[in-house]
Amino acid sequence: MESANASSPFGDARQIAVERAIAEFRAARPVAIRSGSTALIAFPVDGATEAAMAFLQRGDGKPRVIVPGEKILAAGKWIRPVAALTLEPFTMEALDAYFGRDERVTAAANESFRAADRAEVAGLALSNLALLLPAVLVADAGASARDALPLLTVDAEDVFGFRDREAKALKIVSRALVPLEGAGSCEFVVFRGGDGFRDQIAILVGNPTPGKPVSARIHSACLTGDLFGSLKCDCGEQLRGTVRAMAEEGGGAVLYLDQEGRGNGIANKIRAYRLQDQGFDTYDADELLGFGQDQRRFDFAADMLRLLGFTSVRLMTNNPLKIKALRDGGLNVLSTHRVLTRPTAQNVKYLAAKRDKAGHLLGDAGLDTFDSGEHPLSPARHP
Repeated sequence: MESANASSPFGDARQIAVERAIAEFRAARPVAIRSGSTALIAFPVDGATEAAMAFLQRGDGKPRVIVPGEKILAAGKWIRPVAALTLEPFTMEALDAYFGRDERVTAAANESFRAADRAEVAGLALSNLALLLPAVLVADAGASARDALPLLTVDAEDVFGFRDREAKALKIVSRALVPLEGAGSCEFVVFRGGDGFRDQIAILVGNPTPGKPVSARIHSACLTGDLFGSLKCDCGEQLRGTVRAMAEEGGGAVLYLDQEGRGNGIANKIRAYRLQDQGFDTYDADELLGFGQDQRRFDFAADMLRLLGFTSVRLMTNNPLKIKALRDGGLNVLSTHRVLTRPTAQNVKYLAAKRDKAGHLLGDAGLDTFDSGEHPLSPARHP
């Protein structure tokens, strides 16, 4: 099994090892995970095949499935920690029966649960970093399995520390002027780091002056809403309305973070949409897939603003987590301003869930009195 050296001329060896492990998982290939003196072989459920399951059975001990506490809860088992379960038989048919057509738990037969160990939890964390379904197949790394295939080895603690180290490695890599409809000339500033392999973007609207207070918005990427105008959310309307408002009021900074689907990735977001079509709200759908309420982190947004020369902001948001992140990051949040949009028949349940379950500041957004006619709220009003 290959392993990273303690140091590397090409960067932090711990990060390099985890980056390679993420790439292996994304390509549906197994990875060896080491914790102390033990090691296991991990393979993402997202991409599992009969061949992969047969390979895992060449290891020592019984292969098992690692799932988060939310996944177990959906099966009717009140086990809060990450859990390891044994499927009998360990076949694709049994795996499909457990996860069901919508990748959620639909059966609770022939299962044996126990709390996952450190290496098993790291396998699940690696699947989350790879933006895959939060479930992994694991087996103890027996000699016959190790000899059959050269496996990349990653340390469990390096997996757990990956996002924190990425958040601290933020840097500007490029910037250029881009004219936007309704906003005139804006500057796009691209940052590398912050969260995994993904690049982050700051859009400087108008001509904000470094060192002076700036209107700012933290906006997570939403392919369906921002680009295609999906009616299931309010993201696109919030984004465009905020840029217009900044242009009208002398400028501002939009931090466009690559955190699709509350950090779950586009594939899992679409899986959650399918569950929403069955009547679940946005948070219940994510929980049924095995995710927590929100996988995003906003701490590096404060560093983005600081690198741009801003330390005092008027924050345009409905999300209290974003307010807290900037304050915890040492920025002076002078004021907060809501970004209200026009509810629609397609997104009123989504908006109500954000208000009632995640504490978004939408108290007077007209959700409780919504009807299909005209609504008095204008897009992106921020009093």
